Amino acid sequence: MDLTISPDPGNVETGSVETGNVPTGNTENFGDDQNGAGGEDPASPGNAGSSGNPAGTAELHRYAQALLVHLAADGSAPALPPGVTDVPGYWLAPAIEALVLIMSGQDALEPLAHATQLDDRHTTLFLCLALAVCGQGDRIHASWLGTAFGELSADHPVTHGQRALWLAAARGAYGPVGKIFVLRKLDAVAVPTEDERWLAALSAPEALGGTAPAADSGAAEAEVPVPQSLQDFPELANVSEITKAIEAAALLRRLRERCAEITSAPQRSESEGGVEVTKVVSGMIWAEDEPLAVLRSLIGQGEPQGPLSSLTGHLLHDVQPDGDPHLAALAIYLAAPSVKAAAETLAKVVREPPPDTVTLSILGYPVKLRPEGPDQETLSAAEHRIVTECVPRRSHPGPAYLLVSVAVVATVAGLAVALSSALEVWSLGGWASLGWVIAGAGLGLGAWGGRLLWGRRAREQAEIEKVQKRARELSDLADKAVWVLHEYAREAEERADAADQDLVDLTRLLRRGPRAA
Repeated sequence: MDLTISPDPGNVETGSVETGNVPTGNTENFGDDQNGAGGEDPASPGNAGSSGNPAGTAELHRYAQALLVHLAADGSAPALPPGVTDVPGYWLAPAIEALVLIMSGQDALEPLAHATQLDDRHTTLFLCLALAVCGQGDRIHASWLGTAFGELSADHPVTHGQRALWLAAARGAYGPVGKIFVLRKLDAVAVPTEDERWLAALSAPEALGGTAPAADSGAAEAEVPVPQSLQDFPELANVSEITKAIEAAALLRRLRERCAEITSAPQRSESEGGVEVTKVVSGMIWAEDEPLAVLRSLIGQGEPQGPLSSLTGHLLHDVQPDGDPHLAALAIYLAAPSVKAAAETLAKVVREPPPDTVTLSILGYPVKLRPEGPDQETLSAAEHRIVTECVPRRSHPGPAYLLVSVAVVATVAGLAVALSSALEVWSLGGWASLGWVIAGAGLGLGAWGGRLLWGRRAREQAEIEKVQKRARELSDLADKAVWVLHEYAREAEERADAADQDLVDLTRLLRRGPRAA
């Protein structure tokens, strides 16, 4: 991506004329220095001074600590005590002297030249961050940024010093030239175009506050609401083809809204009363303010806290919903090709026509739905399964029929014996009684067998009615699903038009480029 503004960093001066064309190490190349990509972190203190003057070094460090406190508190610098910078061979001594002179508007050429001769990268990094913290970032020389920043590489993590300069420039500490410088540095490194990672970062429903930048986060997962056309049959939203289209439309909408939020975030311009830089919002990547943390490291007061991350990891973190709006504005510009590619992929998914045939589980049975109606073959197979499942296997009703048969025989035999005894042999009354007992027993067996047969028949009838009811329910739901699919097809056309409009709006937002940043 070529920026529309390309100031010559070797000739552009953003601050006071007292500094002039001071020697700053390797200034002919904007950003090249001897460490290069993946070299030593410039935030490390480097040479701690002359071993022959430990008392002077300690006094210098005490003054440097007090200086940082004043810079962060009210942007002022305490007066230099006599001899505090008399530490031969230590870059920090002339760098502090140069900083105090620059802040007071005096000529700092001599101490600045001495400091850069000792350690140009530590000197320029110290001056750039210190002037940014105190709100006088417009006093730096443009070439200092190049020396302090060094080179970025996709194969090496971003150093603490580079990240601090990145943040300060993004917040306007160095004016438009500083922002353009950072854009050029970041734009020189290829940004991966994996759709899932950028979508996850830009459309994440919840923030990941307090964590280090994650370069390998998965796609954002959020519950997608059931569209209006599927409210009467929400199970259709689980069909993979339909789910993909609904999720893609919702994701594209969230992507467009997030980009609009980033590019339209209110930011103070340099013409409206200064720059907005001195304080970094807490809870970003490290617990304390990054520029101050790097400055403390430069003066030998500890090391910056927090892990190092790659350029892509920082960009992915910056565009998340909880990210700093200034960093997000730069990151979205750098990621514009990747974001646009992701949006086009989503729009393509949304524009795909609804499937002609859908296999849906209705009442637990797979039924194939077509535009003209349910597929009769799968519907018949489902009804057959209903019959199989609703009608259990039963034993043969032989015992009940046997009871009825025995009852008939016993009843007839008992009546015959009883009647014969009553008509022919009156003196053998016992046989008559026995006959009546046998007949009564036969009637009892007959009643028992009849009850068994009647209960079986009643259960069979109930099962038939259950099968018929479930088959009718299956058929009705299948017809209803077909009509819902027709309604979804009409709504899908409107969703595709909305997705096209979202893509157009997103492209327009991304084209704002450096103006939005």
